[in-house]
Amino acid sequence: MNKLQVRNSFLLFAAAFIWGTAFVAQSVGMEYIEPFTFSAARSLIGSAFLVPCIFILGRQKNRKRAIKKEDRKELLKGGLVCGVVICIAANLQQVAMLYASVGKSGFLTALYIVIVPLIGILIGRKPGVKLCIAVVCATVGLYLLCMKSGDFSLGFGDVLLLLCAVMFSIHILVIDYFTQRVDGVKLSCLQFMVCGVLSLVLMLLFESPSFYAVCKAWMPLFYTGVLSSGVAYTFQIVGQKGLNPVVASLIMSLESVISAIAGWLVLDQILSKREITGCAVMFAAIILAQLPEKKLNNKFEPVKIGK
Repeated sequence: MNKLQVRNSFLLFAAAFIWGTAFVAQSVGMEYIEPFTFSAARSLIGSAFLVPCIFILGRQKNRKRAIKKEDRKELLKGGLVCGVVICIAANLQQVAMLYASVGKSGFLTALYIVIVPLIGILIGRKPGVKLCIAVVCATVGLYLLCMKSGDFSLGFGDVLLLLCAVMFSIHILVIDYFTQRVDGVKLSCLQFMVCGVLSLVLMLLFESPSFYAVCKAWMPLFYTGVLSSGVAYTFQIVGQKGLNPVVASLIMSLESVISAIAGWLVLDQILSKREITGCAVMFAAIILAQLPEKKLNNKFEPVKIGK
């Protein structure tokens, strides 16, 4: 791996770390406000947080660099597409948390590690034997980590989480496409603006928001808005550039492992031997995915969408 790939892998791991630790904040926030309200608030906070970041980074890169019209058009298109996809995925996950257990939620959501290579095969991109083995190992590790009781019956919340996993898989692939063409921080800002506005509409249609309740949930909203949305998803967009989407999905799936470890260290939720084995298997799968290929041609080409 070159220095850029190492840096981007670290950014994706940092994103997974933030997402894993943010799960507690999501759960606490739902005690005060409803799902669409939570998604709208955190997304708009994340978008607002990135506005000054864009200004500061833009000045550092180039003081008077004009954006080409075609780049601006591509940026707006990317923000709209990514925003719609992440809005559907995030709200499906948030609503599902009202019905599904924590363990099953972590397992079903992280099934994007299987769905991403399957979609890749459908669009003509074969992941290779090494990545296929890594995906299988990671899935086994996730099962051992999250499905503590071995019960795999599907309820309403589980169906929502499966749909959520599909949407997160699509999000990884569309990010892979647009991150090769536009500025990552601006794309992240726009996608959360779109997600926030759409969630706001859903909130007004289906919920009864209370300003007082939102104020009571300010801490989890601040954490998920600034860190989980503003920082972590920006790390995802920047980190995916130049990486195989299958490898990226494997690294980001570590959020389930980190969530379990955080519960162990912070909340004193002791991990069983089965859960520790699951963590070890997942880490082994990530290391396997990062090992260099023997083939001479290791270049990664982005997904081609449209013309």
